[in-house]
Amino acid sequence: MSLTQKDIEIANRAADQFTRLYYSTYDSPTRVDDLPAFYRASSSLTWNGNPYQGAEGVRELLSKMPVTKHEIQSFDCHPIPGSQPPSLLVTVSGTVIHGRGPAGNPANTPSKSVDGQPRVFSQTFMLVPDPTAPQTKAGEVAKYYVNADTMRFVGWYVHF
Repeated sequence: MSLTQKDIEIANRAADQFTRLYYSTYDSPTRVDDLPAFYRASSSLTWNGNPYQGAEGVRELLSKMPVTKHEIQSFDCHPIPGSQPPSLLVTVSGTVIHGRGPAGNPANTPSKSVDGQPRVFSQTFMLVPDPTAPQTKAGEVAKYYVNADTMRFVGWYVHF
C-alpha cells in the first residue's frame, strides 16, 4: 500500500494536533492523571535510557518529576505504510525546564546547576491508530495512541 499526498497531509495534521495536545498536557498541573491516557498497557516508554511500561509506567515517571515547561522547536512526521490510517513516526525537538526555572530555585542552588535551566531534548513517538476510537471519515484525522516513546536529553544527564 503506497501513501498519497493526501495521506501525508492528514498525517502531518495529526502529528501537529498530537504534539500540541501532548506537551500542553505534559506541562499541566493534572499531567499525572491526564498524560497516561495517551498510552496503553502495552505501550513502552524509554526516558533518557530508563524503561517504563504502559500508562502506569508513565504515571510512575511523572509522579517523581518536578513541574515542566516545554518549548517545541520543531517536529517531523513520517506516515508508515501498511495500514489505513497509517501509523506515524513523530520526532519532536525543543527545550524543557524542570522545576520553576532559575528564579524558582532555592538560594543555595549552585550557579552551574541544571535544575531549572532549559535543556535541549529529542523525543520520538510511534503513534498507532486507536482501534477503540470511532471510525473517521475520509479526510479526517484519525485517533492515535502512543505505542512507543523514546525521550533523550541532548547534553547533560538527569535522573529522576
